[in-house]
Amino acid sequence: MTFSTNPTSRRSFIKKSAIFGGLSILPAHMVLGRNASSGRAPSDLIRLAAVGIGHKGLASIKMAYGSGHCDIVALCDVDLKGAHTQEALGLFAGTGNPSGKGEARGEARGKAKIFTDFRKMFDAMADDIDAVLISTPDHAHFACTMLAMSLGKHVYTEKPLTHTFGQAERLIQMAANNPKLVTQMGNQGFSGANYFQFKAWAEAGIVRDITRITAHMNKERRWHGWGATVAKYPQEPMPDGLDWNQWIDSASNEHPFSKSLHPQEWRSWYDYGSGCFGDWGPHIFDSCHHFLKLGLPEKVTAVFRDGVNARDLVYPQATTIKFEFPERGPGFPACTVDWFDGVDNVPKLDGKFTSDGKDKPLNSPGKVLYGKDIAFQGGSHGSPLRIVPRQKYIDMRATLPKFPQKNSDHYTNFLLACKGEEESRSPFGISGPLTQVFNLGVLCQRFGGALEFDRETKRITNNPAANALLDPPPRKGWESYYQV
Repeated sequence: MTFSTNPTSRRSFIKKSAIFGGLSILPAHMVLGRNASSGRAPSDLIRLAAVGIGHKGLASIKMAYGSGHCDIVALCDVDLKGAHTQEALGLFAGTGNPSGKGEARGEARGKAKIFTDFRKMFDAMADDIDAVLISTPDHAHFACTMLAMSLGKHVYTEKPLTHTFGQAERLIQMAANNPKLVTQMGNQGFSGANYFQFKAWAEAGIVRDITRITAHMNKERRWHGWGATVAKYPQEPMPDGLDWNQWIDSASNEHPFSKSLHPQEWRSWYDYGSGCFGDWGPHIFDSCHHFLKLGLPEKVTAVFRDGVNARDLVYPQATTIKFEFPERGPGFPACTVDWFDGVDNVPKLDGKFTSDGKDKPLNSPGKVLYGKDIAFQGGSHGSPLRIVPRQKYIDMRATLPKFPQKNSDHYTNFLLACKGEEESRSPFGISGPLTQVFNLGVLCQRFGGALEFDRETKRITNNPAANALLDPPPRKGWESYYQV
């Protein structure tokens, strides 16, 4: 699987694409210009555009703006009349309702320009945007991220970075080809205590020789109770003001509008979401993947699947997926990772590491890293690790390395990186391969059995149908985002 990525001229893009143009290549220094590091004094504010402004998007916009390092200059969403977008419009564009309910009221609090199509947003004001915050459904992350980067914009894209393995590969290469562009995936805990503790403990040799990891999320998901039996995509009347064609974005398969898809249920469906693993894996498995240098697995096996949808539409009710990673050098032996989801599919802490020697059910969400005679138990996001059994921790605590407790949060880190004051912690070179692990796991949840993966060619070698879904073609009219 080989891709080529380079910056593109939006003007050439418009001329050549079936919709807005094919990609024309410009030298990096011409495209990036002053935006490569914002080109502005560190005291200046980053001009931030937000694509996807409801729910998680709203929370992210507030966090970014609250850092004091940015102005919100543009808001883009396919559903500008939806109840979930009104608060962002009220706060940052002076329309809608700052409280998020009812009709607009109160004075305008911002002057952000409003768009339903991110392509038109860049056409209208590319020169007025330094960075882009993308919080759309999973299937719509890629095209907007690729276009923003091709125009020399720093990009913060929510997790999982992409919906497919091939999309992630392209963004990894685009970022590598343009090192002055700041990129960040939205696994916010990667700027929390767990990141700095894990880093310090790994560098000191405390966390090493890990041979197996248990990671899990066992809370109820949106598709539980109906996902196994649904036989087709439902269809309902289109709400006023919703641009459904734009919502579909580059997804290979088009389906009619339904409240079972928008505004929040899309995560349940294979064609648009990434299930529980793609949703929570980035918050649980990120530090393990990075600091243990796991890379890509060589085999992924569906150990358990329950409540499988017979029409191949919705994620199972519960799964256990095993990943096998090869040895990566001294201190990094071969390692298996077992992922558990489903309300009753709860893993247990090995009795070797409990006070009474009995296996104990684990609280969700979380993870356990097993070494030779020590284990590390943690939660999700920025939750730090704790050494088990407790007596082992008591014996070691005086010698455990310290780690910094006051650090920039994930949004502030991104914006400071845009200003050249920090380095982003979850750039696409780190978060892209992590996302590809989720992409492979999702395929195993879908197909069952075992998938043999060639880490060199980046192909599934024993299942042609699964291999085809590593990089499915986009729908007609969106090919230019992939042909770079």
